[in-house]
Amino acid sequence: MAPVDGIDNEIKSSALELIGNTPIVALDRIHPGPGRILAKCEFMNPGASVKCRSSLHMIRKAKEFGELQPGQPVVEITSGNQGCGLAVVCSVLGHPLTVTMSKGNSVQRALHMEALGAKCVRVPQVEGTYGKVTNADVQALEEVCTKIVEDTKAFYVNQFSNKGNSEAHYMTTGPEIWRQTGQHVDVFLACVGTAGTFAGTTKYLKEKNPKLLSFVVEPAGSEPIKGEPIKKPLHLLQGSGYGWIPDLFNYDDMDGTVSITDEEAVKYMELIGKKEGLYVGYTSGANVAAAVKLLESGRVPKDSWIVTTLSDTGLKYTPVPEELTK
Repeated sequence: MAPVDGIDNEIKSSALELIGNTPIVALDRIHPGPGRILAKCEFMNPGASVKCRSSLHMIRKAKEFGELQPGQPVVEITSGNQGCGLAVVCSVLGHPLTVTMSKGNSVQRALHMEALGAKCVRVPQVEGTYGKVTNADVQALEEVCTKIVEDTKAFYVNQFSNKGNSEAHYMTTGPEIWRQTGQHVDVFLACVGTAGTFAGTTKYLKEKNPKLLSFVVEPAGSEPIKGEPIKKPLHLLQGSGYGWIPDLFNYDDMDGTVSITDEEAVKYMELIGKKEGLYVGYTSGANVAAAVKLLESGRVPKDSWIVTTLSDTGLKYTPVPEELTK
């Protein structure tokens, strides 16, 4: 049957074309003003997180430069979101994917990756507890991942040091935000794990608006970027605040930091659901909490438009612990 004029143009060729171009939404019910909080809905990517963008870009670059051959296995360490993004990309492009993930990360992420054809090796924790993953836990993942690479000759993505990670956000997230806001962005902020989202997006936005202020969101008690000693390595912000300064982070991109407690993250995660109708994860709650805190603190002009990310869906997590909801 011949395509109807115009209709075939709406058909995407694969899930890869669903990555990026996420909508941006005003959180006016949580913060009616002055100022405005605008959130990029990254949970609407096909892997349900912001990490789909870097997954696609890093794999495409590896193929382009001959680092990844057709059908070659891919390996990565993950807290879950990068693994889900890579699972989307690798399933479409025909690369077997193995990820190592701490048993402290939510089991929903492992189920998600495996449903997309990936193999998830869940590594016992060294010092963390379920829902709270530390630097030592991540180091354990790297040891297992290195052994897999040696045994299988797989391509190691290495999101923490792969410049394609931040480049993805310089090329897509930043330009989308600039266009969607009508070139009106006063402040950008984000939680930092690998620093890919923060570094790439901030670099682009500061090129467009040199007066833009950018803030790193860190879990209270685990604030190495702020320069504080690590007092609380166990926190709820999975995939961020590991207790070290990421390779992709550059202090020249940052104007300050905002500390957010577990309780603040949970509070705003719940408010985003109950007031804005969006079910998101802990880092999303932390990002919005930080935006509110900045507007109320006077650290930014009171009429600022603050842009942040709703990094992933709340469906990737176990229920909020009862003691944090009281």
